[in-house]
Amino acid sequence: MKKHQKKQYSTELDEVESVRSVSHVRYDVHGEPTYFEVPNSMVTMTEKDDTDKSNIIDSASEYIKVLFAGNSDGHGFDHSMRVYRNAMMIAEAVPAADRTIVALGALLHDADDHKLFQTEDNANARHFLEAEGINTETTDRIVEAINSVSFSRNGDRRPESIEGQIIQDADRLDAIGAIGIARTFAFGGKHKRSLESSVEHFHEKLLLLKDRMNTDKAKELAEDRHAFMEAFLKEWQREAQGSKSV
Repeated sequence: MKKHQKKQYSTELDEVESVRSVSHVRYDVHGEPTYFEVPNSMVTMTEKDDTDKSNIIDSASEYIKVLFAGNSDGHGFDHSMRVYRNAMMIAEAVPAADRTIVALGALLHDADDHKLFQTEDNANARHFLEAEGINTETTDRIVEAINSVSFSRNGDRRPESIEGQIIQDADRLDAIGAIGIARTFAFGGKHKRSLESSVEHFHEKLLLLKDRMNTDKAKELAEDRHAFMEAFLKEWQREAQGSKSV
């Protein structure tokens, strides 16, 4: 594995060095490591902070694109990018939130998902952040936020940090509405669940999410998505009952 030049960042990412690529590792479902290079276009610290942040986000995006290559169960690269966009939209309405924590936490929130990887202590996320030179304090805050997101592991528990609350809301928004419906059946098909079993998931989890959003912005966004799911289920029931009576 090519040895990378380590860069140091504060929480605000105000110190960077120029490197051409960074070596990363991902761990598969069997815990086996695969090493690969992610292009890195970090600029010198004479550039503006906003440019620096944009570049680290680009690097994280490239990392998860490789990490989730071939994923077709609704937890892939596209999902992570939607969660990132949702999170940044919510963060606009929450001035107290650290947007660097929100951005990197959202992009990496599934990097060590137990359904996808057999890693320990957020190994994939931590390796990326370490390779990019993110300091320990910031890394721990990002990992803490990530670990507070999962519905299956946290249930009704509200994340302690505002960044964790935003990322959790962003992830839950992508679980409902039209996208949520598509993801539910994609995941069900991948795991050989019947259509009826996938529909049960709406009642077990998805219909509960609207009232479990943390932020006002997410609660607002959830309303239309929740209504769309209710309309879908009503039509599902009508068609399913009609087919049974034929």
